[in-house]
Amino acid sequence: MVIHLFGTEQENNSSPQQEVDAKVQLALEAQKIYETYSQQQVDRIVKAIADATYAKSLELAQLAVQETGMGVVAHKKMKNEVGSKAVYEDIKALKTVGIISENRMKKVVEMAAPYGVVAAIIPTTNPTSTAIFKVLIALKTRNAIVVSPHPYAVGCTKAALEVCEEAAVKAGAPPGLIQCLTQKSMEATQSLMTHPNTHVILATGGGGLVKAAYSSGKPAYGVGPGNVPVYVEKSAKLDKALKQIVDSKSFDYGTICATEQALIVDGAIYDKTLDKLQKLGAYLLNDVEKAKMEKVISPEVGKVNPKIVGRSPQTIAQMAGITIPTNTKIIIGIETKVGKDVPFSLEKLSPILALYKVQSSDEAKSLCLQLLNLGGRGHTLSIHTENDKLAKEFALDLPVSRIVVNTMATMGAVGGTTNLRPSFTLGCGTFGGNITSDNISAEHLMLTKRLSYGVREVSVPSAPVEQIEHFVKSTDTSAIDEALVAKIVEEVIKKLQ
Repeated sequence: MVIHLFGTEQENNSSPQQEVDAKVQLALEAQKIYETYSQQQVDRIVKAIADATYAKSLELAQLAVQETGMGVVAHKKMKNEVGSKAVYEDIKALKTVGIISENRMKKVVEMAAPYGVVAAIIPTTNPTSTAIFKVLIALKTRNAIVVSPHPYAVGCTKAALEVCEEAAVKAGAPPGLIQCLTQKSMEATQSLMTHPNTHVILATGGGGLVKAAYSSGKPAYGVGPGNVPVYVEKSAKLDKALKQIVDSKSFDYGTICATEQALIVDGAIYDKTLDKLQKLGAYLLNDVEKAKMEKVISPEVGKVNPKIVGRSPQTIAQMAGITIPTNTKIIIGIETKVGKDVPFSLEKLSPILALYKVQSSDEAKSLCLQLLNLGGRGHTLSIHTENDKLAKEFALDLPVSRIVVNTMATMGAVGGTTNLRPSFTLGCGTFGGNITSDNISAEHLMLTKRLSYGVREVSVPSAPVEQIEHFVKSTDTSAIDEALVAKIVEEVIKKLQ
C-alpha cells in the first residue's frame, strides 16, 4: 500500500501553493525520522527501490511513450534499467550514515549528513528513468524528495514514484519520503524551488528552468543543453564508428541530451561515410527537402520546434511533406554553416543529424567550438579516432565536461558504455553556467561534517602592555568614566589587530 504519496482528491483540487505546502511538510516529517536510520536500513530501502523499478522497467517505458508520444518503448526500458540497476550498483557501497572516513594520522574524522528535502524537477524526455535515478540518490543519502514532473508527463512520472514509494515503505522506510506534485502548473514548480523547507534543488530540464533553479536562493544542481558534436577522424574504424553514431542518434528518437547533434567528418573519408551512412539506414536530404526540413526544425529563428522532439523520422518527414523509406533510422542534412539561423546546427533532440565536411583536425576543432558556443558549452563531445594524442588534445582545448571516445555519445555520457558515473543529470560546469561538471550522483546530495583534533601548538603574542600603560598614564584617572574606559579598550584592540 502506498501511503501519503499523492494525497486525496480534495488535496489534488487544492491550489498549487497548498499542494506544495502539504507535500513538502509530509516529506520533511518523514525525513526527520529517516535521518535516524542506520546504514543497513538505508541500504535495504535503496536496494528494494532499485529492484522494484528494474522489474517494472518495461511497464514504465510503455506508460512514458503512451503519455508523451516521445521515444521508443524498448529504448526507454533500457534507460529505466540504467536509472535503477546501474545507478544502484554504482552507489550501493557508498557510506552515507555516521562516520564515513577517519584519518588517524591527521586526526580528522568525516561524518555524513543529509541535506533534508530535495526538490527534483523531471524532464518530459526521460520522465521515468530520471525520476527513479533521483529517488535512489536522494534516499541513499537520507534525504526526502518532492518531485515536480513535466506537465506532459505527470502520469508516468507519478507511476514510477508510486513503485518507488511502495517498495521503500515495504522495506521499512517512513511513509511520505517520496512525494509528487500532480498539478500541471509552473507556479507549483516555482513554489517548490523557493519553499522554506526545500533544502536543495536537482533540476533537469530546459535552460529557463535551470536559471530559475539557480535564482531560487537555494543550493541547486542544474544542467545545460547538450548540442553535442561528434568528430569522425580519418584514423577511425569507420564501419564501427558510423554504426555507433546511427544507433546512438536513433536511440529513443534522440531524447537524451548527450545525443550527437552534428557529425563532422574528415574529407579523406567523407565519400565513404556518405555511402556507409545510407546503408545503415540514414536518409540524406536533397537541397529541396533540406529547405523544407529546416522550416519544421525551427519555425522561429533560434528555437527548435517541440513537436519534433522524440518523434520518429517518418513522423518528422511527414510534417515536412517528405517521403522517406520506412526503414529510415535518422535524417541527415548536409550543412556548412553554424548559427541560430541555421536550424540543422541547433540541438534538435530528435533523429535529425547535421553533417559537416572538414579538411583537417584543426578545422574540426574550430567547428566543434562553434557548435558548442551556439548551445552546448560544458556538456559533451564525442570523437571517433585511433589517435589517442588527438583525442586528448580535443579534450584539453574544448569547453566540455565529458569527452567520450569510440562509443555512442548517448549511452557513453550517462555511463552506459563507459566508466563515467551512471547519471541522468550531467553537469556542464562554469562552461555552461553550472555549479559542477560532474555526472550528478549520491555524493552531491550528502553533506560532510568534519571532526578535527588539534595537532600543533601556536604561540600567541602577549598584549602590548607598554601601550596600555601609555593610555593610563596620559589620562586623569580621577576623571575616568565608563565611556573613556570603552575607548581605551577599543584602541588597544585596534593595536592588537
